[in-house]
Amino acid sequence: MVKLEHKGLHFKVARPKLAELALVSALAGLAPANAPSNIAAPPVGQPWLGQGGINGGFVPAHGDVPAHYLIFADRDVGEHEWGGRNTESKAVSRHDGKANTDILIAEGGHPAAEAARAHQADGHADFDLPAASQLYQAWVHGLITEGAYWSSSQRSANYAFYMYFDGGSQHYGDKDFELRVRPVRRFFI
Repeated sequence: MVKLEHKGLHFKVARPKLAELALVSALAGLAPANAPSNIAAPPVGQPWLGQGGINGGFVPAHGDVPAHYLIFADRDVGEHEWGGRNTESKAVSRHDGKANTDILIAEGGHPAAEAARAHQADGHADFDLPAASQLYQAWVHGLITEGAYWSSSQRSANYAFYMYFDGGSQHYGDKDFELRVRPVRRFFI
């Protein structure tokens, strides 16, 4: 056990849980500190009326992508192959599902990306196949709790990354495997 103290409160935490709690706290703490106060965002994991799905949490600016919220579709759009086996793709971003999906759609022959892009909800037709870190954020916030889901992030000519939600781990699998697809969109602030 590890004893922690914060603002006069005392906690005892098992050592194996300490790293997990620290990571979740750090990620959850990003929203209040960095999120603008003029956005009336529902709690993470709750439907966001008019935005096409569930609040997947705040994402600070990264590279050329400004700060935004992730909006995950409230349902899967089936099981699909990633596609493009034996072909190198330029969809290699671990963070930008939109850039990856744009590349995959332009290349053609990527059923998972095509299914995510075809999804529409609440008048929004700008959904993408999530990048690896976007799927990880869904796991951290408990938005998806079981099954294996494709990311838009390629690993190699034969493999792409996916998230296994039952165990909370990321792997790479053969691009012709059929895995679940959960679309995501970005809501810029």
